[in-house]
Amino acid sequence: MKRLNAVKNFKIALSGLVLVLALSACATDRSYGTASGVEVAELEQLPPPRVENLYVIGPQEALEIEVVGAERLSGKYLTDGDGRVAFPLIGLINLGGLAPSDAADLIADYLRGRYLLNPQVRVLPEEIPLPTVSVGGQVNKPGEYPVLGRQSLLRVVNQAGGLAEYAKLDDVLVLRTVGGQRYIGAYNIQGIQRGNYPDPTVYPNDIVVVGDSPSRRRVDAILRFAPLLSTSAILIDRIGR
Repeated sequence: MKRLNAVKNFKIALSGLVLVLALSACATDRSYGTASGVEVAELEQLPPPRVENLYVIGPQEALEIEVVGAERLSGKYLTDGDGRVAFPLIGLINLGGLAPSDAADLIADYLRGRYLLNPQVRVLPEEIPLPTVSVGGQVNKPGEYPVLGRQSLLRVVNQAGGLAEYAKLDDVLVLRTVGGQRYIGAYNIQGIQRGNYPDPTVYPNDIVVVGDSPSRRRVDAILRFAPLLSTSAILIDRIGR
């Protein structure tokens, strides 16, 4: 009787475990480009950023802004925590994420017609910070890492301490903005490691995200039940004999 009860309890526990694993598998989102406003592009690779956009303005940065022929508007400005600048005649203007040339065009557009006929604006950072790429998700050391010269996806992931325990090898994303358009590239890093696919170039301001593998987590969940399973398996085997 005790053995039968043990088998019955094992079956109940196993059924619950299977149900949990099935539900977690159903909850996994492996699709791309399903959000509104996002389209799947027919591109073989991500477009490279324009050379002048390798540096973009960030928060708490000192800028020298010159409006030719308008000394009262020219001077040193400091962006706030959101990359905005309080500019005369305009008010708060968001320059965060823009290249200096794009920021100059934006300020000129605000001034044109309303205050100046044909404004000429130059935006120069007092100090250009070291270009970086952001690496997150299932890597051992997420964070911002310097990108010096030509850099590849594998090198950047290695800089971040390599793949973490639950990394999903066929779900590595590279996010990049070129000319105001945001692109997302999906890569199979295991295929790249094996030489089946080229190792894509990573540029400053890119964001790399290594996905999470639910299947690896499910294996760990099963292993946590190993003592129960092994004991019950022995009981079942004995009854079968």
